[in-house]
Amino acid sequence: VTESESLSDDDMSTDGDSDHQQREPMSPCFSTYIPLMRLVQSVHHTKKRTEGVLKEGWLLHHTNTDSLRKRHYWILDWNTITLYQNESSEICLSEVLLVRGPSLDLSISPYSSSSSSSSSSSNSNEGPSWESVIRQALMPVQSSATANQQGQGDSMYQIFTNEVLGSGQFGVVYGGTHRKSGRSVAIKVIDKSRFPTKQERQLRNEGSILQSLSHMGVVLLEGMFETPDYVFVVMEKLHGDMLEMVLSSEKGRLPERITRFLVIQILEALRYLHLKHIAHCDLKPENVLLASSDPLPQVKLCDFGFARIIGEKSFRRSVVGTPAYLAPEVVSCGGYNRALDMWSVGVILYVSLSGTFPFNEDEDIKQQITNAAFMYPRQTWASISLQAVSLINNLLQVSVRRRYSVGKALGHCWLQDFDLWFDLREFEQRMGCRYLTHQSDDEHWREYARERSMELPSYLLRDIDITSPLKV
Repeated sequence: VTESESLSDDDMSTDGDSDHQQREPMSPCFSTYIPLMRLVQSVHHTKKRTEGVLKEGWLLHHTNTDSLRKRHYWILDWNTITLYQNESSEICLSEVLLVRGPSLDLSISPYSSSSSSSSSSSNSNEGPSWESVIRQALMPVQSSATANQQGQGDSMYQIFTNEVLGSGQFGVVYGGTHRKSGRSVAIKVIDKSRFPTKQERQLRNEGSILQSLSHMGVVLLEGMFETPDYVFVVMEKLHGDMLEMVLSSEKGRLPERITRFLVIQILEALRYLHLKHIAHCDLKPENVLLASSDPLPQVKLCDFGFARIIGEKSFRRSVVGTPAYLAPEVVSCGGYNRALDMWSVGVILYVSLSGTFPFNEDEDIKQQITNAAFMYPRQTWASISLQAVSLINNLLQVSVRRRYSVGKALGHCWLQDFDLWFDLREFEQRMGCRYLTHQSDDEHWREYARERSMELPSYLLRDIDITSPLKV
């Protein structure tokens, strides 16, 4: 496969491989291209949290870095500790408590406290009492079994609320650590108060789906835990995401070699999900995690909060996903199936190669998608291969029937590339696991190299005994 062909207006037909249509004239508003950016979704509070003071009273306290004892009136609720010098003057907590770095052992308190000799009622057990209540408010992540067996103080994970890894409609993802081993993890904290009570069961959807999955291209779920106010989804912590990689690249977009390497991993993960009748429903670069900072990194899909179990011929109608990456049938509230993920792959491929979104939200997608001059402006797409444009066209098909499936996308000529196979085989050798290429393809590429007098390293043709652990 070569990439020497340049794009002409005729080449950039935005229809599929067949069924060409007459192009619409370009609308004046089509002159503005929306740059790629991180999209933030938000949810308004729909259920008011029960307000209440967990504990209040006068307290003498000091820190392990400042032995000077200070006396303030403490009020602790589910969200904050507020300290007062008197009944009306609030002071910042940072002026009183100084905690240096995360503590992996909750048995070591970051402060010492004792009851004051004021007229307020107090006793010698006031310090430990405050410690116990603060632990309760700090959202320790533990299973109910662990809580029953080990007590409230031995939580399994520590959340670092100052290390925000990401956020979405269903919660915020923080950095964290497994207390016993010190292993870094990512912890999604889902606040139940942000959703109606009848939807709380849906909040557990992500964990229940992830628990059934085992694939090198899907983020690993370590555990799912729950308190009366929160759901915690604990996952492996990876390096970053695909959007960050695109935005930080020199030209604000990725070369075809890197994009191929990432997209084929996305497709292999989707093939696994679709075989299990699971549609991700919210594919976007933010949900494509990278395991390292390598130029050709391992990819893992994450954020299954919108994922749905969808049968071979089934259609769902609930609103899901992020609008910029959503298939037209979802935006129009029509029925959708697993093909909606393939549209999202098309958008991911487009934004990775161009650094811009393909559509103007103020205009009809059907009109835009048939307008090659708008979809593929020459200043960006002249250097991009016809094969890449062809795959995008077949993924961004408004007709679900004509849109490429995972299998068709993987078989497209843009992904049947020697350099890609070479990169994948080297990657699999490093991983010690063959899950992106197949042994049956080796002879084809061996012959391809022989015809071009190219020397193949013997280790690329050596099969790996270790195989990817997959649950079917």
